[in-house]
Amino acid sequence: MNELEISEVSRVFPGAGGRPPVVALQPTTLKVARNDFVTILGPSGCGKSTLLRIVAGLDKPTTGAVIAGGREVTGPGVDRGMVFQSYTLFPWLTVRENIAFGLREKRLGEKEKWEIVDDFVEKVGLRGFEAHWPKQLSGGMQQRTAIARALANDPRVLLLDEPFGALDNQTRALMQELLLGIWEREQKTVLFVTHDIEEAVFMASRVVTMTARPGRIKSVTPVDLPHPRHYTVKASPEFSALRLKLTEEIRSEALAAAAEG
Repeated sequence: MNELEISEVSRVFPGAGGRPPVVALQPTTLKVARNDFVTILGPSGCGKSTLLRIVAGLDKPTTGAVIAGGREVTGPGVDRGMVFQSYTLFPWLTVRENIAFGLREKRLGEKEKWEIVDDFVEKVGLRGFEAHWPKQLSGGMQQRTAIARALANDPRVLLLDEPFGALDNQTRALMQELLLGIWEREQKTVLFVTHDIEEAVFMASRVVTMTARPGRIKSVTPVDLPHPRHYTVKASPEFSALRLKLTEEIRSEALAAAAEG
């Protein structure tokens, strides 16, 4: 069963100062099954973040529609949780309070609310840091808090826009494993935007590759690697073959964009 249906969605931004409109995203159609983990890969400016924002209800399509859980998306909703690249925590709230923030509309009892929060503190490995302020945390810890906050609200779909892009390589690899482990246990539907080819292959059950701007879907590549997925899979011939295939696709798009520019 499809959790998300993106149907002929495009986005055109009006030109400023008499300039022509900018086509950020060509009509795009994609179906995402329940519990699927789809990564969206493409060169900078290809519209992948624009597409994610439309799915989140933070932007409106110029044409087409997004159906989430059988309903058309017209704005943000609790059924979709969003994690950004920048650390979007509230600096005046502790780790525990940040994670609890999304639960305020659910009218839960205090005991139930804090049980949910503490469960996700444990799942993202922040036990002992519950009372810390965001400024006291490393980048990886801040992003763990943001992921826990999104998941604590129990969304049907988790949307992530290059969530590990600002992290160092070692922290990024650990966060990839952490998120995959949570997904394997929680079985959420995930749409994950990245420009990192290795990350796209490691995380996904399917990799959607987009063309250079104006973006459209170029290919959808199944990733048939075993779960639970350990970092050592990156050394396998199957992983290397997928990485090479996608590298060639992205490289051709980058070359085409450079030639036009």
